[in-house]
Amino acid sequence: MMYLEQPPKLVRTRLFSAMPEEFRRRGVRSVWADANKGGAPVDCFIEGPAFDRDGNLYIVDIPFGRIFRISSDGAWSLVVEYDGWPNGLKIARDGRILVADYLNGLMEVDLQAGAIRPLLRHRNSESFKGCNDLHIASNGDIYFTDQGQTGLHDATGRVYRLRADGRLECLIANGPSPNGLVLDREEAVLFVAMTRDNSVWRVPLTNDGGVAKVGRFHTFFGTSGPDGLALDTNGRLFVAHASLGHVFVLQANGECVARVKSCAGPACTNVARNAANDTLAITESSTGSVLVADIAHV
Repeated sequence: MMYLEQPPKLVRTRLFSAMPEEFRRRGVRSVWADANKGGAPVDCFIEGPAFDRDGNLYIVDIPFGRIFRISSDGAWSLVVEYDGWPNGLKIARDGRILVADYLNGLMEVDLQAGAIRPLLRHRNSESFKGCNDLHIASNGDIYFTDQGQTGLHDATGRVYRLRADGRLECLIANGPSPNGLVLDREEAVLFVAMTRDNSVWRVPLTNDGGVAKVGRFHTFFGTSGPDGLALDTNGRLFVAHASLGHVFVLQANGECVARVKSCAGPACTNVARNAANDTLAITESSTGSVLVADIAHV
């Protein structure tokens, strides 16, 4: 990782909670695993961590269409199971739970009914390639990635903004596997993980609603690439890397100042910051584990 003066500080993780055996689908074949894991069986593949106001952690299980809630003491409960591949999950300021679903587009969870309903299924009657992750701006605009099976061989992944008034705008149409995304503190720049480009793109937002001078903010290596993103109050970017077993901490200039090392497997797919105690929650998907790290002094 690129740094200028000091090598990145090492931050250790610990296991917070792993998916209980009762929820693991051992020996069950899934179409998702056939396409994305070379047919290798998976008993779960967790992603999309997000904390609610009470400190509960919500996560998704992509291949089996499930959303779970994990209490602060590590107990798991099933929120909803449905016909879909939920990937990214975020909780809005008003408590709504929104999901980027690879099969169904943008979805909204009804906690009281234990159900999920579509929010946005297509653009101009054309289906999405496969929605991956989302970020909710302070004004209610939803930024989301449409990744599908894109990569360097097919750089047609898209990044959209769904305005609070319902307008849908395509900000990027040439992304090689757009994945996690987050706005900076001023909401003037959008950071997007381009997984198969093994980099994070910096996307300045213009006053007229478009983008300009998009560039690579940081470049990585590995068999996969950067996945979920999060930002802290100091403007540092936390980048979960899906094959290197780390979350990398980048300063505003793109310099890597810390690396949060997985104590489980290498597939750090996403990350969420718990502002209540200044810790980081990381989904490690190869083992179905949620890891935590103290980041107060990073």
